[in-house]
Amino acid sequence: MASFAAQTVLIIFTFFSPFFITINGEFSIQSIVTSTKRMEKMTHLHFYFHDTISGKHPTAMQIIKPHNRSAGSLFGITFMADDPLTEKPKSSSKLVGRAQGIYALASQHDVGLLMVMNFAFFEGTYNGSALSILGRNEIFHDVREMPVVGGTGIFRFARGYALAKTVWSNQKGDAIVEYNVSVVHY
Repeated sequence: MASFAAQTVLIIFTFFSPFFITINGEFSIQSIVTSTKRMEKMTHLHFYFHDTISGKHPTAMQIIKPHNRSAGSLFGITFMADDPLTEKPKSSSKLVGRAQGIYALASQHDVGLLMVMNFAFFEGTYNGSALSILGRNEIFHDVREMPVVGGTGIFRFARGYALAKTVWSNQKGDAIVEYNVSVVHY
């Protein structure tokens, strides 16, 4: 049985340092610090996001409709999306991934969306990788900037930004948005 002092040291090292301590009658310190010699890369991606909320086969649908909406206010409306990402603006162009997540009208004074979205890629080098976007999208601005807060696969430890520009929209709320994404990752 370890002494009180040994237990105290174990607790201190466990919570405040990058070391493991094992107690088998004696102390043994094993370093878990890994080499950080991996090189960071900068990747630029360009694709088109197709958000369709109307018609027979919508790719985004409203999941929350606030009960007490004042006239003309869109605040609180929330959509779930599984939108195609393509190489070119035409919906018939090559499919490179899907934008899957939630967006909500989060402003009471203008049309500002809260975007919580994963861009999941399944084409070429990026197959099986994803980028996560979390930020404000002021859809009536010409160009909007949103942060890339993480990623998976090739994009592990990703950080960067996404620039969005609407290239087409209609009165029903359908839109095609051009994305230019710059990410730093390992």
